[in-house]
Amino acid sequence: MTATPDSTASILIVDDMEENLVALEAVLGSLSQHVVRARSGEEALKAMLREEFAVVLIDVLMPGMNGFETAANIKGLDQTKDVPIILLTGASVDPNYAYRGYTVGAADFLIKPFDPWLLRTKVNVFLELHRKNRQLAAQAEQLKRLLTSEEAVGEMAAATAEPPEHAGPPAPGAVEIPEAPLPPKPPEHPTLPEPPVLPEAAAASEATPPPVTGLPRDQNALLTTGPGEAARLAEIVGQLTEIEVLLRDAEDTEATGLADRIAGLEQAVGRLLVSRGT
Repeated sequence: MTATPDSTASILIVDDMEENLVALEAVLGSLSQHVVRARSGEEALKAMLREEFAVVLIDVLMPGMNGFETAANIKGLDQTKDVPIILLTGASVDPNYAYRGYTVGAADFLIKPFDPWLLRTKVNVFLELHRKNRQLAAQAEQLKRLLTSEEAVGEMAAATAEPPEHAGPPAPGAVEIPEAPLPPKPPEHPTLPEPPVLPEAAAASEATPPPVTGLPRDQNALLTTGPGEAARLAEIVGQLTEIEVLLRDAEDTEATGLADRIAGLEQAVGRLLVSRGT
């Protein structure tokens, strides 16, 4: 939220005659601003070094340091060079006064007697300009503080996000948490279990009945089983079927060849079951 600067501004009036100062205060009273008096050019310079003014009204004809010299000294100081100056003078003046006033840096030049409404209007313009400048300065300062705070937060976040290897040694008594080991990499092709060797199948393999022509060697071995083993052979067929499915899912040339041999064994066992049942 932007802070609203104080709308009250100060006006400096400079004249060596008291009645002129009173008249100026009466004209500017409706602006509701702080009005400061100065009776000479030297007094005006001292007042401007002590306080900030929105506008300065200076009478040209003053003893000692006149209005032109006072305006030139005000514009020559870094602290007061940007303050607008309105020069005031009587009716019977040198026509070159206005030119001299603008030469020394005055913003405007009025001849007495002047219209009070015109003077208030000109002064109010400079008051409004002064308020805008103060508002811009306050916003610039707030933006500067905001950017400074954001930079500080960013540096703090970068410091806290520094990787562990750049961090210092652990504090005494600190507990170090070991990193969890990575899980083992799964094999590219699943290892299938070897088919179980049943006692009945081992005993049957020792028998030597005449081989059946037209079947592979493994299938001839299966056909040598003795009687009473139909249930076990059916269980073997189921296990061979599961192993065949796993081999074909492996999508490997060696696994596919082994699956074909197991399919042949399944067919041989099936025919053996049929022959045993007849």
